Amino acid sequence: MAALGAVAVVAARRSGARPVVRGLLWTACALSAVSAFTLLMDVIGLLVGQGVDNTADAVHHALGLVGAVLLAATARSLRAGAVCGGCGQRHTAVMRPDPSAASRRMHLVACAGSVAFVPFAVMKVIWATGGTFAGVSGEEVLAAYERNGSSGVWLTLESWGLDPTALLAALGVFLLFGLIRPWGQVFPRWTLVLGGRPVPRWLPLTPAVVGAATLVPYGVLGAAYMVLATTGAVTVRLGDFRSESQAIAVGWVGFGAFAAYGVALLLAARSYWLRTRPVCGAGASGR
Repeated sequence: MAALGAVAVVAARRSGARPVVRGLLWTACALSAVSAFTLLMDVIGLLVGQGVDNTADAVHHALGLVGAVLLAATARSLRAGAVCGGCGQRHTAVMRPDPSAASRRMHLVACAGSVAFVPFAVMKVIWATGGTFAGVSGEEVLAAYERNGSSGVWLTLESWGLDPTALLAALGVFLLFGLIRPWGQVFPRWTLVLGGRPVPRWLPLTPAVVGAATLVPYGVLGAAYMVLATTGAVTVRLGDFRSESQAIAVGWVGFGAFAAYGVALLLAARSYWLRTRPVCGAGASGR
């Protein structure tokens, strides 16, 4: 991957914006993004004081994301000399469009991704408050957290009836709608320092890309595994569960939420990227 990226960058400097060069850059970018898989899990572990399973792997995931961003920026920079569709001149785009909402279809996708998280959040809240879901009690879940070495922060939140993953799901829904609504492109006016200013594009796109790069493959592959387990094609791993029925029920709730939300987040990030691209002032109004 690193070798392909280096070859693509060198070719870009020598050959310019040829289609094959840009193709190499985007290919290296995709491979680098794949290497960032599970970076979201590393970030969540650090946020709740859990730490990471392997420091070297966590650094590799972070470098994969950085490499993907830099390669994408390089590939897009090759288009700087193209003829502008707004004024017919050759120049770099200089204007940020006005805040805008995504399409109605994108809103439906975002709603579907958010609704998919409802069973997951309900399940986690039930366990955190001591209830029973799919035959598994909150006491059993808490004991499993302690047995698996969960951090003090995580266990404290659970003892308060606040599951960290349910809280993160709520933040994820907030991010999702921020990507498709105009308010997600401007700092609120009540902020003291940045009131009313446009949000830098990288600010919402960074967590969106990290989340989508982790949740899409994790959720989709997990859902496919649940299909095989449900049909009896494979034997499901029990883990901390007592029976296959418990593992399958909880697995469907979790993987289904991750797959649906991950795909919605990916599409919302693409919509945000396209709607906030700098444009030529001669071809569109904006700031």
